[in-house]
Amino acid sequence: MRVAAAAAAGALRPAAATLLLFSPPLSISCRRLLPLRCGPSLQHLPPLEARRRRHSSTATVAAPTMDEDSSADGGGAGAQAQAESKAARRRRARESPEGLLRHQLDMCSRNADLATALSLYDAALSTDSPVPLSLHHYNCLLYLCSNAAASDPDAARRGFDIFARMEADGVQPNEAALTSLARLAAATRDPAMAFSVVRRMAAAGIPPRLRSYGPALFAYCDAKDADGAKQVEAHMDASAVVPEEPELAALLRVNADNGRADEVYRLLHRTRALVRQVCETTAQVVEAWFRSDAASEAGVDKWDPAKVKEGVVKGGGGWHGQGWLGKGQWSVGRSSMDKDGTCQRCGERLVCIDIDPSETENFANSLTELACKREVKGDFLGFQHWLRRHGPFDAVIDAANVGLYNSKAFSFSQVNSVVNAIQRITKSKKLPLIILHRNRVNGGPAKAPYNQKIIESWRNAGALYATPPGSNDDWYWLYAAVSCRSLLVTNDEMRDHLFQLLGTSFFPRWKEKHQVRLTFSGRGPTLHLPPPYSIVIQESEDGSWHVPTTTGDDIDKPREWICATRETCK
Repeated sequence: MRVAAAAAAGALRPAAATLLLFSPPLSISCRRLLPLRCGPSLQHLPPLEARRRRHSSTATVAAPTMDEDSSADGGGAGAQAQAESKAARRRRARESPEGLLRHQLDMCSRNADLATALSLYDAALSTDSPVPLSLHHYNCLLYLCSNAAASDPDAARRGFDIFARMEADGVQPNEAALTSLARLAAATRDPAMAFSVVRRMAAAGIPPRLRSYGPALFAYCDAKDADGAKQVEAHMDASAVVPEEPELAALLRVNADNGRADEVYRLLHRTRALVRQVCETTAQVVEAWFRSDAASEAGVDKWDPAKVKEGVVKGGGGWHGQGWLGKGQWSVGRSSMDKDGTCQRCGERLVCIDIDPSETENFANSLTELACKREVKGDFLGFQHWLRRHGPFDAVIDAANVGLYNSKAFSFSQVNSVVNAIQRITKSKKLPLIILHRNRVNGGPAKAPYNQKIIESWRNAGALYATPPGSNDDWYWLYAAVSCRSLLVTNDEMRDHLFQLLGTSFFPRWKEKHQVRLTFSGRGPTLHLPPPYSIVIQESEDGSWHVPTTTGDDIDKPREWICATRETCK
């Protein structure tokens, strides 16, 4: 049996695996289950008392007997027996050959130990101590093989063999398994096969993820196949999978290298809409394009200024979408903006791109839905009612962030100095809304007499809201700032999981126009107001381009911009 299995595995090379991609997977009922017993090769594995409950094995275990179920005479004893039975089942699953193998493969994945994982796999297939392999086992093995395949051709070969064995055993691959297969194909420089894996996913009703498309897209780009890369991008769009900066940078590079000026133009605008500011790697791709011969040849000598102006108005400002304007060599360099948004290199003044009020309203409604799912609904709805009675406010202060600025101990006087500073610059001269957790309002430094006076002054002005115990005050100050269309005073970069839920379309634009950051010195707080221009890729009406990078933060160090102009733009 072992010889036959080895012969079958040896015969299944990438070409055979490709055939399997388009053949219907075997039904689960056809899966060959090997005898369930613990042989010598797995007897040395340690017990798994520390395994989490969710890592239960797929092995079949004995159900509770009728005697166990009937032992309850009033409900309590039966519940105890049932709980003991569940604990016993979990323990048996952990200590079964499948459970032990799962644990060992998990450790191999954590330690990137492909050699040990393959030894465990070979042992599981042996006739002396066979172990049934589940989807989780195969996923661990495929993940390890795909990670090593780029530098180890044998790892790629073993990965294809393992996938073929999985399908032959009737184990249905999921998105993770198919993504690993796509990575194996990309590692062998076969972007067409990697793309076929994604298409198979979609056809089977498995929603592809961004990571599923990466292997095919990057493999096409590495092969300088711009047409293949565009097909992958189109498939992503059809599947509602949005590319991020690495994917957009790869698409920009392959089209720039092929001199496809129209595609570079389209992708620059897509980067403007999805990414806004670019990292250094992408910035170098953009600069290389503008310095290329293809870029100097792209464009028109004459254009209709009225049509360009119409495009600017329709787009909301900052771009026109009418194609490359001008002709000839580009002048490219790094620059910075002054406080009014004027480029220090070419003198072009950047614009502030407005946000549609309906977008703000929709975003506030989305915030309410998300907050009510993650907070006590009554608490958050109570806050909304309070805000309608006491608002609107010109500014909202994330008091926890401000009070702990450069300090381990919370400072009410520090918060109060910011309250007074922001009050002086707002139109209404009304105190800003101070959001602070109830525990900080009632305990600790709040008990000091001086701090009690500060708190009482905030309360009397109707400017303090103490969030309830167990709540996340981020939801409260963010909703207040959005719904009141006000400034938000915080140094929180708003990058954690909560803010990732808000998406990458509206929230970064809102944050850019409303966040007030601060620094402190011996003279007190300094407020860094939102810039009067939008920090986003901008295309001017005369054809010049300004691309913001993530280098610099406009407080400690000026942000770097790519400035690209040419004589015909002036």
